[in-house]
Amino acid sequence: MFPEEIPDAIEVDSLGIEYSLRFTRKTTFRDTFKNLRAKRDGPSHFWALRNVSFTVKRGESLAVIGPNGAGKSTLLQVLAGILQPTEGRIAVHGQISSLLTLGAGFDQELTGRDNIVLAGAFIGMDHKEMMDRLPGIIEFADIGQFIDAPIKTYSSGMKARLGFSIATAVDPDVLLLDEVLGTGDEVFRAKSQKRVMELVRAARGIVLVTHDLRWVTEFCNRAMLLQKGNIVAEGSPADVVALHVENSAKARAARDAEIAKALAGTSLPVR
Repeated sequence: MFPEEIPDAIEVDSLGIEYSLRFTRKTTFRDTFKNLRAKRDGPSHFWALRNVSFTVKRGESLAVIGPNGAGKSTLLQVLAGILQPTEGRIAVHGQISSLLTLGAGFDQELTGRDNIVLAGAFIGMDHKEMMDRLPGIIEFADIGQFIDAPIKTYSSGMKARLGFSIATAVDPDVLLLDEVLGTGDEVFRAKSQKRVMELVRAARGIVLVTHDLRWVTEFCNRAMLLQKGNIVAEGSPADVVALHVENSAKARAARDAEIAKALAGTSLPVR
């Protein structure tokens, strides 16, 4: 009998996420009536992601890059289970560890030490096992005496360091990271890279969203470029990064040309 085929860590098929431009949590009744009257003036919805399909194999680290508003963070939120797809299908096989969900689970009034224990309960880890891992998590985060201070006193970088230390200490099958590897000094960045590479060698699946293109080419073994919610390129990190840099340069040149054209018809004082 042949062994059962091991599924990919992540499978995404025809994923779509649609947002309403008119009905949000901040929308008042007055705004609602205005929006209804103004419906003909523009679209009421937009697709943050559309027709997105890809897989992440075990032991593969996928970098997701693209301009602001491309849908990168939305994609991670869907994979983490924070958002539900409007259309399409996703399947994540195994235990997920994500700074997105861990960050949301931090209690601002509790200490860092207490939040580590809380995070263990949040992801369903046995209490004794989490306590056994507690010293290593604290040592890796390396935030000194702040570990016994309330989370509300932490800087964003300290929260990210603690979250990264927790997320990567629980032996996840799938690890989701959003810009965290750009946090901290060079020593912590080096530790972070080493820790993630250990997870890759342990056949974990990793999805990393980052603007740091150096991390993409040095750390990831595959990359995907998102633009306006669509996949426009997927393949080797070097090739995808080169295309992103080229597209970004073209976009800047187009914006500069529009600004120059707009200023050409004005008479601004010369200083």
